[in-house]
Amino acid sequence: MTTVLTDPVDDPCATGPVPLTAGPATWAAERGTSTAFTFSDHTVSPPRRSSLTWDELARDTDDLARRLRTVAEPGERCAIMLPTGLEFVVGMLAAVRAGLVAVPLFGPDNRGHAERVRAVLEDCTPALALATPAGVEAVEATGAVGRVLALGGTGDELPAPSGAELVDPDPDDVAYLQYTSGSTRTPAGVVVTHANVLANCAQLVDAVGVHRDTNRSVTWLPLFHDMGLVAGVLLPVCTGVSADLMDPAAFVQRPARWLDLLAGAPGTFSAAPNFAFDHCVRRVRDVDLERLDLSGVTALVNGSEPVRPATIERFAERFGPVGFRREAHRPSYGLAEATVFVATGPAGREPVTVAFDAERLRSGEAVPATDDDGARALVSCGTPVGQSVVVVDPVSRRPRPDGAVGELWCRGPNVAAAYHGGGERSRETFEATLADDARGGLPAGPWMRTGDLGVVHDGALFVTGRLKDTIIVDGRNHYPQDLEATAESADPEVRQGLVAAFGVDDRDEGEQVVVLAVRRRRDEDGSAARTVRRAVSSEHGVPVREVRFVPPHELPRTSSGKIARAACRRAYLADAGALR
Repeated sequence: MTTVLTDPVDDPCATGPVPLTAGPATWAAERGTSTAFTFSDHTVSPPRRSSLTWDELARDTDDLARRLRTVAEPGERCAIMLPTGLEFVVGMLAAVRAGLVAVPLFGPDNRGHAERVRAVLEDCTPALALATPAGVEAVEATGAVGRVLALGGTGDELPAPSGAELVDPDPDDVAYLQYTSGSTRTPAGVVVTHANVLANCAQLVDAVGVHRDTNRSVTWLPLFHDMGLVAGVLLPVCTGVSADLMDPAAFVQRPARWLDLLAGAPGTFSAAPNFAFDHCVRRVRDVDLERLDLSGVTALVNGSEPVRPATIERFAERFGPVGFRREAHRPSYGLAEATVFVATGPAGREPVTVAFDAERLRSGEAVPATDDDGARALVSCGTPVGQSVVVVDPVSRRPRPDGAVGELWCRGPNVAAAYHGGGERSRETFEATLADDARGGLPAGPWMRTGDLGVVHDGALFVTGRLKDTIIVDGRNHYPQDLEATAESADPEVRQGLVAAFGVDDRDEGEQVVVLAVRRRRDEDGSAARTVRRAVSSEHGVPVREVRFVPPHELPRTSSGKIARAACRRAYLADAGALR
């Protein structure tokens, strides 16, 4: 029987959130002197906290929007090239309020991503960019921006406010372009409308239980990333909850800073990729635990990359004694093409992990294992909220039955309609249709192809991997994250989250596996590489061509920090020295 996970959303306007452009003024009228956003600056000692009330946010947003209208017309693109902070929040909201299409990006000096910045700017051709005073020259040097304005200076360099009326956008007007992180392909700009934003915020409210009187958002994620932007800026503005922001570098240096913000008041919620939870377990000291009380944390959404069962257990074991509740850990699934959020487990329930027969799973069947040997544990991402997900055979376009692995296709009011510029890639992703003779009562389309593989088991969604990352050896599917986990466990010196496994085609031997990893210490005699090679080969039954240890900065990653396996593979095959 074909299984489709569906949860129709009500009218988003009736479920609580208000439109993005109306948010600042709405909450200023209701709670003007209350704090809207706070930024903790850890580049100074002691850390400096600066805030904006809802009154100040509405005033600053409206003022900057009128200034932007002096130099740009509605519908033109405005690149937001500012670091995490209050200037980013105001710049992003002002661009949207002015009727421009915001393009959230990292600054031009972001190490290792200069080429990506240039490629994105050339793709979206912004008429305007907002940068720090120190970053203006670098943005201008790209030659891809019409005009650059500096925020965070004296303000004297900004144009005078326009007298033009700021018109409320239609729901189908474009709010911003969200450029994908490019873990398996060249980044593309997802066209996110105001209706998409409102719908996804309504879905998150339903899933997490957000209320402006009882909850507070906390994030260290970069605000140019879909999860950081929605959880840290858009959801607070649409719902009236306050938000605490922190720079990603501050979290990486001392993850206890994130937990300090979470423990600061009851009702906090946050979102982070799986590696962040492991980072906390490894780096938060016993002395840090003495001041923490995490009993008031409502939800920690774990998503953006595969959620590992061991991570959930380690985090609960480490932080349970200071009040963290297992049911607050919310494994989830989402992607930029769906604004950000798709599915999660029900509130108030602990994460669900199922051990599947690994051999059957490689053959495309999800069958619970009868013993631990040969089992692969997967964490459930629950069910979609306010949208539909169906598991599909990507070749025949026929829905797969419960327990069969296939590509995840999504449909809902939060799902975007295209990539910027359209083209074949956009049509392939956003205009998928189910085979007429197999769809039953499902709509033919359009469906959005996620490129992710998953399965429905006992009414819940389990994500198994990326379609384009799958390594096929002797007709069996191997998911790279499984091979990477084995490599990490085989050698304690291999750094967690800094491993890439991919397949290469040897014309004599067929498909073989290559493992690139970052190791804390040099492998002087090659014994560590041999240990990892034996572990991966024996546990997964795959031929391993090479295990190579590389410095951290030479392992290609996306702008959001995820391992870019496709880029690793390309560099390895080019053998140009980038990974030697």
